[in-house]
Amino acid sequence: MATLVNVYRRNRRNLLFFCVDIAIVSIVLYMTFDILFSKVMPFTATTYDLLLMVAIKMFSFMLVGALLKIHRIDWRYASIHEMKQVTIALISSDLILFAYNQFQFGRGLGVMIAVQGLLAFNMILFTRFLARHHVLHTFKPHPAPQGRKTLIIGAGNSGQLIVRELKEYRTNVLHVVGIIDDDPMLASLYVHGVPILGTTDDLERIIEEQGIEVVIFSIPSLAHARRIELLKRIEKTGVESHALPMLSELATGNVSINEIREVKIEDLLGREPVQLDISGISKHVEGATVLVTGAGGSIGSELCRQLIKFKPAEMILFGHGENSIYLIEKELNGLGLETKLHPVIGDVQDVERLEHVFQTYRPEIVYHAAAHKHVPLMQDNPLEAVKNNIYGTKNMVDVASKYRVDRFVMVSTDKAVNPTNVMGSTKRIAEMIVQEKARSSDTIFAVVRFGNVLGSRGSVVPLFKEQIAQGGPVTVTDSEMTRYFMTIPEASRLVIQASVLSRGGEIFVLDMGEPVKIIDLAKKMIELSGFTIDQIPIEVTGIRPGEKLYEELLATNELDPEANIFPKIFVGCTRPFTSVAPILRLIEHFRQNGPALTDALLFVANSNDIDRDLQRIFASGFEFIPAQHVRIRVVDGN
Repeated sequence: MATLVNVYRRNRRNLLFFCVDIAIVSIVLYMTFDILFSKVMPFTATTYDLLLMVAIKMFSFMLVGALLKIHRIDWRYASIHEMKQVTIALISSDLILFAYNQFQFGRGLGVMIAVQGLLAFNMILFTRFLARHHVLHTFKPHPAPQGRKTLIIGAGNSGQLIVRELKEYRTNVLHVVGIIDDDPMLASLYVHGVPILGTTDDLERIIEEQGIEVVIFSIPSLAHARRIELLKRIEKTGVESHALPMLSELATGNVSINEIREVKIEDLLGREPVQLDISGISKHVEGATVLVTGAGGSIGSELCRQLIKFKPAEMILFGHGENSIYLIEKELNGLGLETKLHPVIGDVQDVERLEHVFQTYRPEIVYHAAAHKHVPLMQDNPLEAVKNNIYGTKNMVDVASKYRVDRFVMVSTDKAVNPTNVMGSTKRIAEMIVQEKARSSDTIFAVVRFGNVLGSRGSVVPLFKEQIAQGGPVTVTDSEMTRYFMTIPEASRLVIQASVLSRGGEIFVLDMGEPVKIIDLAKKMIELSGFTIDQIPIEVTGIRPGEKLYEELLATNELDPEANIFPKIFVGCTRPFTSVAPILRLIEHFRQNGPALTDALLFVANSNDIDRDLQRIFASGFEFIPAQHVRIRVVDGN
């Protein structure tokens, strides 16, 4: 009894239910005998008799109810089972009342007891219905539904569970506006207040008419081929799509019915994303004029998103692709901030254009993210990689120094370490250009080197997503291939942090944890997308030209254990060189000979003593042994 008192003391709703139930069983019994059956009772019952029967009914109901704990139930989550408990308590109290009447009057009054029992049950059930569904709240004003407009595919058990959960617990995230199902007999019906708008044949029309932003596919028992077909149709509409796991996965308990989400980049990282302390950036960026090259790319656009938070006075969005520059300008303008944006279409290979931009806007901080980064494409087009990555960087460095930019940060890559491909070689030479200029310029120059960026347009993640959506196979070049990975926000924050930490000429490197196997990344993406390896197979295709099995952030002779100047950030000590002028002379000599140019780039980027090697090459009339040791590393990964 003490426990019951404590329950009621803490929970006034259950105390109210208790009082209401006692009132119902008492009043219904009294009214039934005194009004409905007063003229047909086989004996004359006095008021005392009626009150005694009410007392017996009331206390027996309280006793059985206490044993069954019906007044300790949280009725917000009650179901048929809880109502069974109430039914047992009522029937038990009626049997006790029947036994008393049989003993006291020699007859049980069974019909009258049954009638009052049914009336009491229905009235108690009605009170629980009102509480369970918040019926009284319907008369209060409600705010307009919030969240993105959502369409559910499938009106079965999974679909109705999703609708109920989203309506009750996720109203600020997703707003369910309709359901579609292949059963035409369900059309125009409602599930938890949500209309069934049609069949899957009407998918595209309903998405357009209802302004759907999110589609949730909730038929885990559907055949795999049909599932893929519907997901492709959803993808073509351009809306965001989510899918429940397959029925077999739900049955094994490996995933939950509530697992409705896209593959998150953080899920693939294999570690917690690095959270850099960028609090000291405001004093450098706030009120400054900032220029970002490659502003429409994955890294460049994220740089812009991060930088604008620090309230620069002006931001120049410099890029070659007009559509990408238009999109990032539109996105940033939509933030409603005071920073003045200047979308500029231009090419880092065009010195005159760069001169005009710097003269017009006078940037104080430059983030140079423009580059050709696609390894196989640059392997087939070495001259274009040279023109953009090497000469484009040289143009940027020269113009930035000429117009006295305060800080200049170049975005580089781990592929510049012991490079085995044209892209990595050109980025290493670009690093050398920045380092050389840092020796003689008042501008603070720095390089930021990081690994593969998850989710960028050139990464494997979009490719794997596309292959999974098509039903596979997911292609991996080698089962042993590993890469360092980071997220786009991590990469952009590192670049911004470097612009503050730099004193001139450094190559900053992020501690990115352990490298990740590409095949493990593919498996994780398949599983997080709701499939198994049997459903979406993985195919090993072989290493492509210029690829190596393992990437490095710093070469062995560049490691400096004492160079950790900031949590998760290191400064590398790269191989010494005197000048990049001889390197550019060598490149110009082989400019029109693609294979020889490729060998020259690899030779320069991997030389341990480039000054001595270049002297030997020039003395021999531009003859040198191609960097065969580089090609060996493609196989052994060292």
